[in-house]
Amino acid sequence: MKLDVRHLAAALAVGACCLASGAHAHGDAAHPAKSAPVVREQKEWGIAGDAKAVRRTVRIRMLDTMRFAPDKVSVKQGETIRFVIRNEGRMLHEFVIGTRAENDAHAALMIRFPDMEHDEPWMAHVPPGQAGEIVWHFNRAGEFDFACLIAGHYQAGMVGRISVSATQARNPS
Repeated sequence: MKLDVRHLAAALAVGACCLASGAHAHGDAAHPAKSAPVVREQKEWGIAGDAKAVRRTVRIRMLDTMRFAPDKVSVKQGETIRFVIRNEGRMLHEFVIGTRAENDAHAALMIRFPDMEHDEPWMAHVPPGQAGEIVWHFNRAGEFDFACLIAGHYQAGMVGRISVSATQARNPS
């Protein structure tokens, strides 16, 4: 078996990040409450939002049929949205916002390392019968995804779409 050094390096880098961020293994046990302040890191799909700036809440249901309901969300650039994600199934699900490429890459790592979990502000792990929450500021227009990246869930089609429409510039009069 030939070892691809680039894949090994990428996996080790992700693993190091997981350890540094206090990641925990996937499972049905409750995860500890986040006590550290949210890191506001600009991503292609936006940045962690301030709860005080929320003007709209979007409720998403996660189902064991490997679907989200609704699976399409429209947002205006500049909006800060509170996502309330409810797991109506009997197995752990997660809600991860990102680009298709980011989610594809992360899903591939989750297959190779199924015990990997992260505590990033754009991700929520939700045990059966419970709800999670993400506050996200969409400061960039574009088409983004949300997905459950638990091994097998993403591949079964547990994906949704976020359309962020650009703010129109005002004409000075």
